[in-house]
Amino acid sequence: MTLIDPDTVSETNCVRQPFCRTEIGFPKAIVLAHRINLFWGLNWQGMQATIQQLKKGPDIDFVIGCVDTRKARRAIDKWVSSSRALYWLDLGNNASSGQFILGQPKNSANRKKKDRLPTVAELYPEILKRDKKEDSQPSCSAAEALTRQEPFINQNLAYQALAMLTQLLRHGSVSYQGGFCNLTTGQLVPSAIRAFNATVDPGQRRQDFLSDQHITLPRRHRGK
Repeated sequence: MTLIDPDTVSETNCVRQPFCRTEIGFPKAIVLAHRINLFWGLNWQGMQATIQQLKKGPDIDFVIGCVDTRKARRAIDKWVSSSRALYWLDLGNNASSGQFILGQPKNSANRKKKDRLPTVAELYPEILKRDKKEDSQPSCSAAEALTRQEPFINQNLAYQALAMLTQLLRHGSVSYQGGFCNLTTGQLVPSAIRAFNATVDPGQRRQDFLSDQHITLPRRHRGK
């Protein structure tokens, strides 16, 4: 697992995100990876970099993007489309609502799959369109964002996305590819799978089959 972020911890990050003042000036990704490793005894890697700086290796299973600008999302879309990443999970939000969408990028690993799961960029292409006003807004961690964004929208989306991935990896299947939440109305609407089933054969790295609206992983990929 590799965490990447080009930014360092700033004073305003300590307002909304789980950073403390003693971490100001240190790379965000490295701080978080170090914290997770210490607590859980893991070996995650943190990098102060943009996704464009990552090598497009052949064994990338999931790319998870949690970005707050269309420019950053375009960069992820471009990268996964030219890599061999199997899945792209996108999380994004505005003031009080947002989405989490799992898809298979149209790259060399997935291009020939006739029942490929579409990505957020394909389902909702407007999410990549250039918007000078949107791209110039401060990040969701800035202190001034407290007045224009509901305080728990980021956590809400993160928990929903984690629950979906847990269901997929622990139990072997899920019946939806994401969803939309709105904290103003209290609604959570799932994004249904379009009759697609992704199955990894024990003798192969990955293989796709048409199924009854489920994504399924083999037993060897499930949690014990």
